Amino acid sequence: MIRLKLASAALVSGTLAATRALSGAAPHAHAPVAAMALAPAVAQAPVRASRGSTDEAASARGIDVSHYQGRIDWTAVEGDGVGFAFVKATEGTSFVDPAFRRNWDALGETRILRGAYHRFRPGRDAVAQAEHFLAVARIGEGALPPVLDVEATDGVSDARLVRGVRAWLAAVEQRTGVRPVVYTKPGFRRAHLGNALDDYPLWIAEYGVDSPSHPRWTFWQHSERGRVAGIAKPVDLDRFNGSHAELRELASASSRPGDTRLADR
Repeated sequence: MIRLKLASAALVSGTLAATRALSGAAPHAHAPVAAMALAPAVAQAPVRASRGSTDEAASARGIDVSHYQGRIDWTAVEGDGVGFAFVKATEGTSFVDPAFRRNWDALGETRILRGAYHRFRPGRDAVAQAEHFLAVARIGEGALPPVLDVEATDGVSDARLVRGVRAWLAAVEQRTGVRPVVYTKPGFRRAHLGNALDDYPLWIAEYGVDSPSHPRWTFWQHSERGRVAGIAKPVDLDRFNGSHAELRELASASSRPGDTRLADR
């Protein structure tokens, strides 16, 4: 398989270092990232996803969803200014989100960039979890990098947690040629992960702040109580550390010819 790399020379300095990890750089090759100036997010009240400016230099706005949100009108979501969406695909070694296929297919009919994530269960075999995710959410042309949601220990030691997470990330990267993104929260990272995963792009979930406390981030979940047209229930709101044009470039770098559809299950 030919390894796919991100053409980082085209990116502005605010996103360059954050996305270098996606090019397959060697582990622990760190570079500082300047957090972009973003509007404060208010966690105490429902937050509306702003349509924002059509300027391509504006930060790309996104959401992440699961079956919890119910049926989604993705045309209305697109009309509300959402530029990307991550959809829950799997959890553990057997669970498939019942809304994943419906959401994924519907997103494919819009201009919203789509990506898939897996909820990691530390007590289960990590490689089996990676295989489960890959069987359900085959990363195809134009998809955003795969994401691993790491926010629980399930009672295992921190050392075992990190080993398992790295095993999942390595297995997915080997199969897809794409460097996955790690989703986590600052408190969980400090308590259980330290800087053990900082050689991967980070998606930080942190609310009620002007920007994430971690200086190097690629995505930021800034609210869990957002309101978006086309979605009846509250939804997570996200930002990408760069412009929508740069996000499209990131998705293009994740293309894997010959694997553009979900696996038939």
